[in-house]
Amino acid sequence: MKKNEIYTSEIIDYTTEGSGICKIDGMAVFVPNAAVGDIAEIKILKVAKKYAFGKIERLITSSKDRCNPDCPVFSKCGGCTFRHISYEAELRFKYKRVADALTRIGGVSEDILMPIVGAESADGYRNKAQLPVTVDSDGRIRVGFFAPRSHRVISFDECALQSPVFNKAARIFLEWANSESNSVYNEASHSGAIRHLYLRHAKKTGELMVCIVANADSLNGEERLVGMLREGLDSLTTVVLNINKEKTNVITGKKNRVLYGDEYITDELCGMKFRISPLSFYQVNRSQAERLYGIAAEFAELKKHETLIDMYCGTGTIGLSMADRVKSMIGVEIIPQAIEDAKKNAERNSIDNTRFICGDAAKAAAELKAEGVKADCIIIDPPRKGCDSSLIGTIYDLSPKRVVYVSCDPATLARDIKLFEEKGYKAEKAVPVDMFPRTAHVETVVLMSRVEGK
Repeated sequence: MKKNEIYTSEIIDYTTEGSGICKIDGMAVFVPNAAVGDIAEIKILKVAKKYAFGKIERLITSSKDRCNPDCPVFSKCGGCTFRHISYEAELRFKYKRVADALTRIGGVSEDILMPIVGAESADGYRNKAQLPVTVDSDGRIRVGFFAPRSHRVISFDECALQSPVFNKAARIFLEWANSESNSVYNEASHSGAIRHLYLRHAKKTGELMVCIVANADSLNGEERLVGMLREGLDSLTTVVLNINKEKTNVITGKKNRVLYGDEYITDELCGMKFRISPLSFYQVNRSQAERLYGIAAEFAELKKHETLIDMYCGTGTIGLSMADRVKSMIGVEIIPQAIEDAKKNAERNSIDNTRFICGDAAKAAAELKAEGVKADCIIIDPPRKGCDSSLIGTIYDLSPKRVVYVSCDPATLARDIKLFEEKGYKAEKAVPVDMFPRTAHVETVVLMSRVEGK
């Protein structure tokens, strides 16, 4: 197989990132924007030892799952993976991805896997957008998303993934930006002022935050921007200038300057109120987060006399949503700002049976064991890399009856299920939850119970 050669082949599967897979001369070839069932002429772009990358040169027979993308920049932008297939086909892929990982890596039966929980709507769910600002070939300031595996900005007029109000806010921002004399940030030279347009929308209350991330302490025309936003957006609640002068890929800086309002918006999740500032963590898909938390609570089977520990608790949303079901809830998180937010969230919702510990999950678990804390149920929601083996050992030492694992990566989840099984915990049921429609990501909630006598 050589670069630029063209072969006819059928797409038979997807990669974990959502590219199509075909087999040519026994070698796997990864093809973006392909659909299982497509028969196409594939042009080879790059050849490695055991696999290759290609693109569809000509579609011969379309998959029954294929549909016309409703976005003009879908094939260029890195925002969506699956806008070219039906949502039903996307959910089948995500279910299969979880099932394959649990059975092949985790060694558990597919019988424990319940149907995937799809979203009521695959569009308009994102309540947060961080849009890099760029200048196009005509010298006009634009916003967009980065192309896959690059920092090249693909501009757009409408984005179907995000709250519709974001499109209107972006248009007002661009009208202002193109009529003022502020420069646009250049990543290579670390010069220029405006870096990102950062938007947050409280879906339940309707409140809207507009935040400009800048490599400067102030911008020309700030008052005019506020006036234009207030006139054009009924839901506008606050406008913030976030100052980020660091030479970094991290989007936001640590300092905010309020241009209008109180620097935060308030939303409701699982019947609780959460105050969201530019730097606060909050679930991107609120409605699916409520469904995921509901499944986690159902699996936890909590009782009023029990103690719940929420590892990797972030700003406390999962644990706080279950605090009224237990005697006490302990949250553990390594990020100090998140712990402060969690404490404030507990206070704001008049929840007084909680305690929050700032520290590494494994060390905090060891400290709790030393204190003699007995956990009846532990919830873990680790990052993509999964759990440390030391944490799994310490959870075993705390001897909870039930462990509820919320995962954003099926492979590391399956690996950890096997490690928990070695410690005497059996995976009993699992549910995939589609938190991010039109992308390749899938969440999974798993209940593991302690086997008696182990």
